[in-house]
Amino acid sequence: MFTKKIADYITAARLIQPGQRVLVALSGGADSVALLCVLKQLGYGVEAVHCNFHLRGDESDRDEAFVCRLCAAGDVPLQVVHFDTSAYAVRRKISIEMAARELRYEAFESLRREHGADVIAVAHHRDDSVETLLLNLIRGTGVNGLKGIRPRNGRVVRPLLAVSRRDILDYLNALGQDYVTDSTNLHDDYVRNKIRLNLLPLMEQINPSVRDGLMATASRLADAAAIYNKVIGEEKARVSTLMPDGGLRIDRTAWQASDIPGSLLYELLSPYGFNVAQAEDVASSALRPSGRRFRSATHELVSDRDCWLLYPLSVEADCSFMIREPDGGQALAAGGGHLTWTVFRPDDGWEVPRDKRTACVDADKLAFPLLVRRVATGDRFVPFGMKGHKLLSDYMTDRKFSLRQKERQMVVCSADGRIVWLVGERVDERFRVTDATRRVLRMDYMT
Repeated sequence: MFTKKIADYITAARLIQPGQRVLVALSGGADSVALLCVLKQLGYGVEAVHCNFHLRGDESDRDEAFVCRLCAAGDVPLQVVHFDTSAYAVRRKISIEMAARELRYEAFESLRREHGADVIAVAHHRDDSVETLLLNLIRGTGVNGLKGIRPRNGRVVRPLLAVSRRDILDYLNALGQDYVTDSTNLHDDYVRNKIRLNLLPLMEQINPSVRDGLMATASRLADAAAIYNKVIGEEKARVSTLMPDGGLRIDRTAWQASDIPGSLLYELLSPYGFNVAQAEDVASSALRPSGRRFRSATHELVSDRDCWLLYPLSVEADCSFMIREPDGGQALAAGGGHLTWTVFRPDDGWEVPRDKRTACVDADKLAFPLLVRRVATGDRFVPFGMKGHKLLSDYMTDRKFSLRQKERQMVVCSADGRIVWLVGERVDERFRVTDATRRVLRMDYMT
């Protein structure tokens, strides 16, 4: 019955087509061993991959040795991958669990391509899906978090979602097939283990069929989520715009006009690591002055006039540098652009280019070396064509620069502190090229 149930589920969910090769994620535990065995019984061409995360000392090595013996006995090709999971977690500033997940699935996909497998089979079963639903509910989630584990995610398939943990153990017992046990699953140190070992048994005292009921609810929610996601997708396209610099602009006026502003904002931000509480805080900022900032582990959201601006977090090196006379050269500027410069003597008939990305100034009016840096508080200049000084902050506000643009804006300064060029925007009137100019400093900013 177990084998037939899996075969029927694979067919109904269209997980694996006849003749396709399957890469099986094999930890050595009961679930993954059952997955390997049943796929072999059903006649699929299988290859196994085992990940040793080196997190449980001798137990990790024991699992690897067991998997090697199992695959050798069953004539199953096996790939073993080793990870320094703790170092990866520190480097990425994420939890050990998240680090192991990222490493695992990156390895799976790499090996799938390398060995020509069609799908990656992982051993999540019905009880895992129930636990995931409860875990997300406890933590707080949107509609999509209540669907449980889905049968397919791209190339990753889950053929055991049709059966319970008890079904798996009965199947292995009938085969006389042994497996290893991860000792960390026997303790309630982690939230998922608390759900498995404590919460679900208590719920079963109230309703012995609670797992079936939760799975049925998850299935209905998955159907509802399909409609919900269609509407959300349309609303996202209406209120958000991908900007040329890679940021996401969310129009607050359009967002406030939505029939589902709370859900819409959460669905816009959750892919970038923001949780429900953060989305609520962001929504509250719509009625407050601009400038508020919100951060997830990977992104920053800035409230700016009539919109929110979302960008990846990045650690940028100091982009200040010197321009020395009379050599030409180039250097990295803000935003990944490059600044190039050269000094030359203008010929008869030469005209100043009208491109804002190019600045031509009178080199003999400058005090070298020039400093290229970001805008600082209190910076002033005389905009080209004007007579009086103007704060750069006021100029950028008048020009409707976003907060992000203001923070990243570069200036070229003479050695005496005067602003020569608001890079990519406007030259200072005091350094303009005239008929009396004998040497021209040309600077080009390219993105």
